Amino acid sequence: MLEKMIGQQEARVLDMARRLKPGLTADDLKNPHDFPELALDARFAFEDGQTAGLRAAQAAIRAMQADQRER
Repeated sequence: MLEKMIGQQEARVLDMARRLKPGLTADDLKNPHDFPELALDARFAFEDGQTAGLRAAQAAIRAMQADQRER
């Protein structure tokens, strides 16, 4: 479920980024501060932050699962 949520959020962020600066790629979003149109947009920053939060939750879950397997 978390994978699906992350995919949906990444698509949302890419769509928003392309509305602000047409032609951007998913790879461009690895460094959004390289593009002033993105860096200065509060809505983009919020949505990008949501993506980061989902990825952090995913990493935490994976770490917990790995820790449980080691026990």
